[in-house]
Amino acid sequence: MISFFISIGLLIVAYFTYGKLVEKNFGIDHSRKTPAIANQDGVDFVPMKKQKNAMIQLLNIAGTGPIYGPIMGALFGPAAFIWIVLGSIFAGAVHDYLTGMISIRNKGAHIPELAGKFLGKIPRHLVNAFALLLLLLVGTVFATTSGSLLHILLDGHVALWVILGIIFLYFLLSTMLPIDKIIGRIYPFLGAVLLIGTVGIGIAMFTSGNGSAIPELTLENMHPENLPIFPILFLTITCGALSGFHATQSPLISRTVQKESQGRYVFYGMMIAEGIIAMIWAAASMSLFHGEELNALINAGTASAVVNEASTVLLGAIGGTIAVLGVIVLPITSGDTAFRAARSVIADYMNLNQQKVANRLVIAVPLFVVSIILTQIDFDILWRYFSWANQSTAALALWIATMYLLLKGKNYWMSLIPALFITDMVFIYILNAPIGLNLPLQISHIGGIILTIAFAMWFFRKAKQNKWDRIEVDLQKAA
Repeated sequence: MISFFISIGLLIVAYFTYGKLVEKNFGIDHSRKTPAIANQDGVDFVPMKKQKNAMIQLLNIAGTGPIYGPIMGALFGPAAFIWIVLGSIFAGAVHDYLTGMISIRNKGAHIPELAGKFLGKIPRHLVNAFALLLLLLVGTVFATTSGSLLHILLDGHVALWVILGIIFLYFLLSTMLPIDKIIGRIYPFLGAVLLIGTVGIGIAMFTSGNGSAIPELTLENMHPENLPIFPILFLTITCGALSGFHATQSPLISRTVQKESQGRYVFYGMMIAEGIIAMIWAAASMSLFHGEELNALINAGTASAVVNEASTVLLGAIGGTIAVLGVIVLPITSGDTAFRAARSVIADYMNLNQQKVANRLVIAVPLFVVSIILTQIDFDILWRYFSWANQSTAALALWIATMYLLLKGKNYWMSLIPALFITDMVFIYILNAPIGLNLPLQISHIGGIILTIAFAMWFFRKAKQNKWDRIEVDLQKAA
């Protein structure tokens, strides 16, 4: 219990300390016009107030990640707390802030365009493929998880395919319509449901006496199936600590932020809020269920069953329903912006103007057709590929941020260190996992280090070339 409160305290303090340091290092410009002001188009570039942007950002980036991930991560024991806290402060929030702010400085550019500018043409195509794969998987996974939760909540009285049909219809409308017409109007209310439900779970955990059952910090691996902490934990808890999906979402809000000074609150702050949500659900899972019991419940009905059980036990029938509705809000409000971001990424890649409805439709319809087909694939398989694609995108986004800071003469270590770490985890996973090369874990660790060093060497060689190119351009302008 003490470890839990210390973790929450560290997350809050970090916003006012390390968050300010990251902001100072980036160097905000109070006089600079943001894309929302300079590029208004009434569809994607629409100025919105700070609090509304923050709530949309939180709901965009959250999805089921800060709930489902920590629930499955709770199987490892309190070691999950360490990753949530350190990951949120030094990796996830840095990743989200720099991605959002660099996008603001580049006319609201999405992650593939930023990759092309700072890493080169080949990384641009690579990131574009990763981003689209990730967004499709996110939209599909979040439609499936929200649909299954609603199916459970309605006690099976409404067919799952009907629920999914309604969710996909909403996704289509929110993808097509201007951002302030649906998303900008309903998200503040949906956010209230989420926060009420999450706070309710947190309070009930202690008033019911279950808080004393939260285990104290230990580095021991408590996973019932003895899965390795390195790298599995870091690909299990993603949105609650570090998530590449956020790199696809922050540019959406970079197009609606009115001032650069709002960036720390909107980008860094909302990642810290997500870390707190993740801590509450990880702690609730550990306090209510023992490892074997939790593992059996997840295997029997995915993390949705744990959410439903925990909410009902802690809050009763009515309060539990509100909490579950709050959880349902997350995947729905991330699934819709996943498809919206996918439409925007493709439009930017094809240089297709999005003010015309027909141009939006020609991109959106094929996306939804593919996603509906993907719903027929087993959820566990989808989640495994989602996790790897997600953290691979996070690694690439952190390398982009590092290149930006390096070229600007800023302290680039704050993004380089998490970039090196998550790159290593991604390589180890794909070398060791059955969905990858299925190599022994020890060999995968060695291979991960070698590949990470090789990538870092290529990166700094590229950085040197970028510096010379910039000097040459400056000389040409001077002449």
